[in-house]
Amino acid sequence: MLVIENTEYFRIEKPTIVTIGTFDGVHLGHQKILQRLSEIKAETGFQTLVLTFEPHPRKVLFPEQRDLRLLTMVDEKLDLLRSFGVDVAVVYPFSRQFSELASDVYIREILCFQLKTRKLVIGYDHRFGKGRTGDIRVLREAATEDGFEVEEISARDIDSIAISSTKIRKALEEGKLDLAAEFLGHPYFLNAQVIQGKQLGRSIGYPTANLKTAKEKLIPRNGVYFVRLEVEGNWHYGMLNIGTNPTTDRDDSVKIEVHLFDFDRDIYFRSVRLQFIRRLRDEKNFKGLEELTAALDEDKENCLQLINAR
Repeated sequence: MLVIENTEYFRIEKPTIVTIGTFDGVHLGHQKILQRLSEIKAETGFQTLVLTFEPHPRKVLFPEQRDLRLLTMVDEKLDLLRSFGVDVAVVYPFSRQFSELASDVYIREILCFQLKTRKLVIGYDHRFGKGRTGDIRVLREAATEDGFEVEEISARDIDSIAISSTKIRKALEEGKLDLAAEFLGHPYFLNAQVIQGKQLGRSIGYPTANLKTAKEKLIPRNGVYFVRLEVEGNWHYGMLNIGTNPTTDRDDSVKIEVHLFDFDRDIYFRSVRLQFIRRLRDEKNFKGLEELTAALDEDKENCLQLINAR
């Protein structure tokens, strides 16, 4: 997949089938649109293109809303788009100035000139341009003049899936991994870097890798999880704690710590991918290390049973 992030002077040379959106999570609703792009590609031979934005438009338009958490950071989103066979992804820098672009300029300069759009596939409620005045009517009028086609995914088709990024965020915040994965069409994951921790886990036989991810990334509800971790292309099973470690730590900051089974390599400062599989329990404040260790032993046994059942 060709990724274009420097958008100032670029221009696509071959005709494209385009869709536009933030695509946060690349969930089943998004995948339905991507599937339609692939079908049109098979009919026309045109390349498929996703136009998305960074940062998320809400961060620019509503900076006072500092609680926005994203299902996919831009690198994660691009990995998912690549996995669904998208030919070109254009990551357009979203700014106040961009949001005030007149809809006719947006169509002429970006869709027609830069993206060489021959067919545009959009959701039924798609809006764009200054004051969100651009809509399907404006697009169809422009399409007649500028030589491209517009296809709108109907409300019935989109609503039949009954999926939104908001619903997925809510499911994760409530610890409902299965529901989130059902909406996403894939397990929830995050990209992270392994950082130095306090190494308290080593003293009780459960060394952990501390993970640091983007501050805007949505982290599921505090608790203990059965997970997989990808390191340098290889997957390893383990168990993860999200929380404040109330038994051993007076620091109230939330930490993400993973213990990998049958793994003893030094992976400090490595980039990894964490995939959530099952939520095991809430985080607890135990009376001491002995009680904590017993709980971890039980968590590990539960994880091993899940591995054997897969």
